[in-house]
Amino acid sequence: MSSNMHQFESVFRQVVSDLRQQCREDYKLPAQVWEWFEKSLLHNTTGGKCNRGLSVIDSARLLLDRDLTPDEYFHAAILGWMIELLQAMMLVLDDIMDASHTRRGKPCWYRVPTVGMKAVNDAAMLESAIYVLLKKYFKHRSGYVEITELFHETAFKIELGQSYDMLIGPDDRIDFSNFTMEKYTEIAVYKTAYYSFYLPVALALLDTGKATARNLQQAEEILIPMGEYFQVQDDYLDAFADSAVLGKVGTDIRDNKCSWLVIQALGRCDKGQRRVLEENYGRGEDDGCERVVKGLYRELGLEGVYREFEERRVAEMRGMIERVDESEGLKRSVFEELLRKIHKRNK
Repeated sequence: MSSNMHQFESVFRQVVSDLRQQCREDYKLPAQVWEWFEKSLLHNTTGGKCNRGLSVIDSARLLLDRDLTPDEYFHAAILGWMIELLQAMMLVLDDIMDASHTRRGKPCWYRVPTVGMKAVNDAAMLESAIYVLLKKYFKHRSGYVEITELFHETAFKIELGQSYDMLIGPDDRIDFSNFTMEKYTEIAVYKTAYYSFYLPVALALLDTGKATARNLQQAEEILIPMGEYFQVQDDYLDAFADSAVLGKVGTDIRDNKCSWLVIQALGRCDKGQRRVLEENYGRGEDDGCERVVKGLYRELGLEGVYREFEERRVAEMRGMIERVDESEGLKRSVFEELLRKIHKRNK
């Protein structure tokens, strides 16, 4: 059974209180500074599904094969909120770079009146808050150094993936020769898979004392392909999902993204269809061009192609999970739960 969202959100109140104390009492900063940061915290860190954060708690419980004590739950939830802070940092920056309008059903932070490019510094503060919380709650616990290093390494991997994504699909030119499945997979692994899937489980392993080299290796071998599947889902939903359900308006076509869908289209289109793609893909705010590309996706049957990919990848995942070696404390149920959360999702 998945963790209770209400219980998880109750821990966020402590997160806010801790950061308020750091700013007001420890650093002696004026209310104006703290109130701005709190506004950013609430806007950017809450309102999502919190799957990454909740997965730390679910994984810890499954690894221990019992309910967590209040202290165990609290520490797992704090780690979960650290992932949500990392996610918030990246979403703030990603929305600026993609010129997005909405996120989680509300305006992107940089589009909120009076915010603008101050959002860049706000994003940096969201990430820095992770290390304030780590020091407060984990400095005297085993795994503190490993957890701190894991957050630093994961943040760097996300940033490298984001850079790769932008370099492959620049704003000023269309070059479909750059759009290969090999490059797409590399971007998905660094931009999404490590922090969305491997990080929550690795944190749970470290916090429960089950982070053996073998367990971490097995987790990575399963969760990185799972994260790639999740990114393909994101690309599919960007073009085909109802934006009201998704909570944002998709921008991959407008932004010239190296999307799974455009790679599939390029591999299936004839010369005339490729010309349509070249004339309409990556054309910024032109709604007409975006509609043409989506129409071509439907003409090429990409919805069916995606469904076939999804069933094939899920079958592969289930086979990998069945082969997990549980002798050092890792549990197949950890991966089964993660797969259950994302299979056939619609947002």
